[in-house]
Amino acid sequence: MKLYYKPGACSQATHITLHELGIDFQLEQVNRETGQTESGQDFTTISPNGYVPALALDDGEVLTEGPAILQFLADQHKDSGLAPAPGTRARARMQSILTFISSELHTGFRPFFRNPSLANEARQQAEAELQEHFGYIESLLSDGRDYLTGNEFTIADAYGFVVSTWSSFVDFDLSPWPKVRAFQARVNSRPSVQAALAAEGPAA
Repeated sequence: MKLYYKPGACSQATHITLHELGIDFQLEQVNRETGQTESGQDFTTISPNGYVPALALDDGEVLTEGPAILQFLADQHKDSGLAPAPGTRARARMQSILTFISSELHTGFRPFFRNPSLANEARQQAEAELQEHFGYIESLLSDGRDYLTGNEFTIADAYGFVVSTWSSFVDFDLSPWPKVRAFQARVNSRPSVQAALAAEGPAA
């Protein structure tokens, strides 16, 4: 199994999950500028859309799209507790949060990454969207739960943690949401997260 990744990107959620599961895997970094992998391959020949993560399975099939990969991994290791059983309400609630992170929180950072010099009215509008999204995450945590779906760590937490850390890349202040910051610290302390961060190094 091989994970194609970019340091600090959403692929880090898959990296964390692989460590949580104790799976043997290889890493291959994708260069943001050239679109080539460490071994010199054109990444679009592996993942046609050019996005990370891409997970190459032992039989040669390549899975793409982070939320799908995360659920696949959790379902292959049902005893891990990283996802509720398919068909349950708990699974639907977790998928709801995964979808929110993917379609709202993740995409909310796109204006900043597409235009690093984003300023004035455009930045204010982008920040307003992020404020709304982080407000929702704060509300989820307001009942005292440790993680996004309750008191057990799931794949939604791996993804939510990684995306939330992008706030530091774009100088977006999370201090108005103390529960989000406490969630970040809680997840950051997990051995799986520390292992992924150490392996990837600073975001490029």
